[in-house]
Amino acid sequence: MRFDIVLNENFTLDFRELSTSMYLTDGFINRSLEINVSTNDFVYTNQFKDEPIFVVIAILKCVIMLFIITAAIFGNLLVIVSVMRHRKLRVITNYFVVSLALADMLVAIWAMCFNFSVEITNGEWLFGYFMCDVWNSLDVYFSSASILHLCCISVDRYYAIVQPLDYPLIMTTGRLGVMLAVVWSCPALVSFLPIFMGWYSTVEHLDFRKKHPKVCSFTVNKIYAVISSSVSFWIPGVIMLFMYYRIYVEADRQERMLYRSKVAALLLDKHLQINGISVGDVMRERQSIQMQPMASSKMKRERKAARTLGIIMSAFLACWLPFFLWYIITALCGESCPSPPPVVAAVFWVGYFNSALNPLIYAYFNRDFRAAFKKTLGSCCRSIFGTMGRRYCVTLHRREHHHSNTSDMHMNNCLRSTSADILRIQATSSRPEEIVIS
Repeated sequence: MRFDIVLNENFTLDFRELSTSMYLTDGFINRSLEINVSTNDFVYTNQFKDEPIFVVIAILKCVIMLFIITAAIFGNLLVIVSVMRHRKLRVITNYFVVSLALADMLVAIWAMCFNFSVEITNGEWLFGYFMCDVWNSLDVYFSSASILHLCCISVDRYYAIVQPLDYPLIMTTGRLGVMLAVVWSCPALVSFLPIFMGWYSTVEHLDFRKKHPKVCSFTVNKIYAVISSSVSFWIPGVIMLFMYYRIYVEADRQERMLYRSKVAALLLDKHLQINGISVGDVMRERQSIQMQPMASSKMKRERKAARTLGIIMSAFLACWLPFFLWYIITALCGESCPSPPPVVAAVFWVGYFNSALNPLIYAYFNRDFRAAFKKTLGSCCRSIFGTMGRRYCVTLHRREHHHSNTSDMHMNNCLRSTSADILRIQATSSRPEEIVIS
C-alpha cells in the first residue's frame, strides 16, 4: 500500500509499505520527525537521546557555546571600560574600537543567546512568530555593523599612515560622528526593513512559518541573499583588503626610506669627523640625526597599530567567510544544495566566535590595551577582595563581640591581612611590562 504524505510545500515522503511509525531527519530544525501512520500524527522527537555519545556531544556543544558567549560579553565590556578609564586610549581609532566592541557585545547578548536556546532545545523555537523576526533582524543587524566598523577602522588607518600630515584635518570629530552614525544606521536597511516586511524570503516559506510557529528558520530568496551579503560582507571586505594592501605598501616604502636616511646620516657624520669639519657643523648634523629616532618611533607605533587592526580584520574574514560562502551558495542553489544541521550550526558559531576573539587580539598585540586591561582588572580585583575582606572582618567581629579582647585582636589581624593582600595586588598590577612586541 502506498501513502504520499506532504510535510510542507517542498518535501514529500513516500511510504510503500504500511507501518505503525517511522522516523525522518528534519533538515530545518535538526530533530527527528516521528510519523504515526495509523493516527496521522506528526511528533518531533529526539531519536538518539539515549545514546551516550550524543549526550557527550550535546554537553560539549553547550560548553563551547557558553564559553563563546561569556568571553564575548566580558571581553568586549573590558575593552569599553578600559577606554573609558584611561585617557591615553582616547584617540580617534579607539572610538571606532569601542563602538565595534559594543556591537560585538550585543551580538553575544541577542544573536548568540537566542541561537543557544534553539540548539539546546533541539531546534524548537520557544518565543513565538514575532520574536523569530526580531532575532533574525538583530543577528543580521549587529553582524553587519561589526564588519562596517572594521571597514571604517581600515579607512582611518589608511589616512593615518599614508597621509599622516593631513590626518588631523581629515579625521575630525565631526567626521567621526558621521561615520559612526552611518555604520549604525545602514545595517537596518538589510535587516529590520526587509525581514519585517517579508521581502527576504519566499511566499512558501512564510506560509510554512505561520503553520509552524515553533520553527524559526532563516530561508532567504536569491535577490535578498545577493544584496544582503554584498552590503554586509563582500563590498566592505574588498574595501578593507584594498586599504590594508595600500597600508602595507606605504609602510614598507617608509621603512626603506627611513633605513636609507639612517645609513646616509651615519656616513655623513663619519665623513665630517674624518675631514675635520667645524664642531658647529657637526653638532647641527647630529641634531638632525637625533630627530630621526622620533620619526622612527612614531612610524613604528603606526605600523604596530596597523598590524593589530590588520590581524583583527583577518580574523573577522577567517571567521565569517565560511558563513557567507555557505549563505550565498545555498541561496543560489536552492533545494539542490542541502545543508546538514551540524554544518549550519558550525558556520554560525565560527562567525560568532569572532566577537569573542577581538579583545584577545587587543590584549596580545597592542601594548596600550594590554596595560589598560591589567590596570582595569587589577582595580576590579582590589575592589572585590577589599569588599570581601571587610565583610569577613565585620562578620568575625559580630560573632565574637562577647569577648572584647579576643575580638579586638582578631579584628586588627584581619584588617592587617586584608591590607597586606591589597598592597600585594597593587604591587603586582603596577609592575612595568616585560613583553616587547616584535
